[in-house]
Amino acid sequence: MNQAIALVAAYLLGSIPFALIAGRLNGVDLRTVGSGNLGATNVFRTLGRTWGIAVMILDIAKGAAAVLLAEALTSNPWPLAAGALAILGHVFPVWTGFKGGKGVAVGAGALIGLVPAASGIILLIWVLLVVTTRYVSVASIVAALAAAPLAWAFGAPWSYVAFIALAALFVVLKHRENIVRLFRGTENRIQLGRKGAPDPT
Repeated sequence: MNQAIALVAAYLLGSIPFALIAGRLNGVDLRTVGSGNLGATNVFRTLGRTWGIAVMILDIAKGAAAVLLAEALTSNPWPLAAGALAILGHVFPVWTGFKGGKGVAVGAGALIGLVPAASGIILLIWVLLVVTTRYVSVASIVAALAAAPLAWAFGAPWSYVAFIALAALFVVLKHRENIVRLFRGTENRIQLGRKGAPDPT
């Protein structure tokens, strides 16, 4: 029973559409503007830095909460399953016709719950790449690919490392259109400090 509660809660937590809520509070349906993506990047580009940061923090929090709840109720491997379901809930939320975000922030939250020691370095990598390149997609892909090696370096169990590697692959696959645009030179850069161009990602 505890396992079932943890898994259902993980999906429901992940599926909370904070980006959609932020848009509605500003009179905008984010599914119809920018990229149509219900993630923090589209919020950042469409509604500005304050709302973008707020949604990113909330998305990270729901990933961490899903894992921590599973850790409180169950034991390994159920927290891993909870992390996976939180990501899937964000990417495929039942409330929005299974159209959500790309799972980066929620995955980061799950990582905080699973391997907190490595999470700070991964977050630093993401921030530095966003600031230096202004490509959120590049920062997300590189941080995702660095996650499993860093988790291993910090002594995470092999089951955790394998899960993180699979989650990273999922993130990269969700960014395949961004990768094509990066090679073509048509990927939009994020405009730090103000509302930018519509997010095509």
